Amino acid sequence: MLRKLVDYQKLDHQLAALLIETYPSGYGDDDIIIFKNLKGEIVEAVEIRTSDTIYLVKISKSLSNFIANFEENMEKELEDKESPILNESEHRDFEFENSSENEAEELD
Repeated sequence: MLRKLVDYQKLDHQLAALLIETYPSGYGDDDIIIFKNLKGEIVEAVEIRTSDTIYLVKISKSLSNFIANFEENMEKELEDKESPILNESEHRDFEFENSSENEAEELD
């Protein structure tokens, strides 16, 4: 099984969702894995697993905020992607802005 150490900010949407699913109420002291990296620095992480990989997600103060606000942030991001660049009335104004009335009638 592959093992990866990753910062939560670099998680894709699927892994972020898995993190939230694994720790829906946040993580506790018993969930934290503490180890030294190659530089001798102490690293704290929580574990999430997929079928082929074990991820150790590095903990920071902002990770708890990320977990707490995940659903709200995802909904906002999805809304931003779904909203049209121009609403229909703006689109019509834009389409005929530089054309004469005759050209506009032909297009209708």
